[in-house]
Amino acid sequence: MSTPRFLTLPPGVHARRIDTSVGTFAALEALPVSGVPERWPALLVPGLTGSKEDFIAVLQTLAQSGRRVVAIDMRGQFETSGPEDPAAYTCAALGNDVDVLSQLIGEGDPVHLVGHSFGGLVTREAVIDGRTKFASYTLMSTGPAGIIGPRERAGRAMLAELPEVGLEQMWYTRMEPEALAAGVPDEIVTFLRKRLFANSPTGMYTMTRQVLSARDRCDELIQIEVPTLVLYGEHDDGWPPVMQSEMARRLGAECVVVPGAAHSPAVDAPETTAAALIRFWKSAESRSLI
Repeated sequence: MSTPRFLTLPPGVHARRIDTSVGTFAALEALPVSGVPERWPALLVPGLTGSKEDFIAVLQTLAQSGRRVVAIDMRGQFETSGPEDPAAYTCAALGNDVDVLSQLIGEGDPVHLVGHSFGGLVTREAVIDGRTKFASYTLMSTGPAGIIGPRERAGRAMLAELPEVGLEQMWYTRMEPEALAAGVPDEIVTFLRKRLFANSPTGMYTMTRQVLSARDRCDELIQIEVPTLVLYGEHDDGWPPVMQSEMARRLGAECVVVPGAAHSPAVDAPETTAAALIRFWKSAESRSLI
């Protein structure tokens, strides 16, 4: 479960809703102090149990590099509604949402795309399908195929429990005690409960199956000529760091290891994470002008 450290929106970061041809998406948007973006925009996509709030700590800093930055709730997540149709929550379907959002946010310009964890499996669908031109692509705490290790076990437990007991029982018997034992502040625990209960159970179940069964698409991704960054925490408990490093090598991608961070670098080390993204984005923009 991704856990933001604070929920207060910094100056210049605003909640909004983005209307598209495939539905309305809840978002957080950050703009430069001037209010006038001078560089290409960025779209940030969260992981399976996350939301747009997981990026709060980096949004303002990213925007101050001169760009519009948008973080979303995916379909069926938290404040974005979704249907009770499992087909709406496959990586391909969610990737189509990313295509539509990117084209709208870009307004004719390429977009810097960032996918965190399961969001990485979703966003790579949009990159591979080739319908949208991206300025750059960042895989944050994401692997080449289905997740393994402790988070795989947690995912399989969710698949077993969810149809039987539902989200509320899962929260009160397992997730809340784990959060309290980890010392998560009461305000954040309250938010995590609200966020979990707002998720589509059908979406949660289907997306969990997707994150466990995703196939390796590196050979297809490498065919897409887009500057790519693999970024992860040195203590990631999702896909092992060595696996992500090997993925970066296969993709010919840049690789950044964030010291002290685990599975959520934007939460655990926001300054380092934002600095790495800004440097990469500026480099990608410079290369595109050569």
